[in-house]
Amino acid sequence: MYQLIKQVASVDDFLRLRDISGLSPRSRQGAEKALPNSLFGAVITFEGRVVGMGRVVGDGALNFDIVDVAVDPEHQGQGLGSQIMQAIMDYLDETAEPLAYITLMADVPQLYEKFGFKLSRPHSEGMYIVK
Repeated sequence: MYQLIKQVASVDDFLRLRDISGLSPRSRQGAEKALPNSLFGAVITFEGRVVGMGRVVGDGALNFDIVDVAVDPEHQGQGLGSQIMQAIMDYLDETAEPLAYITLMADVPQLYEKFGFKLSRPHSEGMYIVK
């Protein structure tokens, strides 16, 4: 049975889920430093094992970034990504100030479009740098 828990994934679960779901790798040292600084997190467990995750980072009022949404490939297609996103959106509805800016990098745009997200083009371009 699946269970959604409002907490940030452990470092081990974070690294494992990023790896098996095809997200870009992150260092253990970076994860150990970053995860405690999250504003919000949600994980889904199955038989005691974390099989999905997502989190929110930002300033807690005007700027939020949805990151690390990942589901174990063996559990995809069960609506778990949508459950994680709903928990995140509920958090943002309670926390974000009016006119707050909420962003994400969409590997699966169809998931995020269900929650009202739109591509920023042509008004702006998403940009990034990896150090």
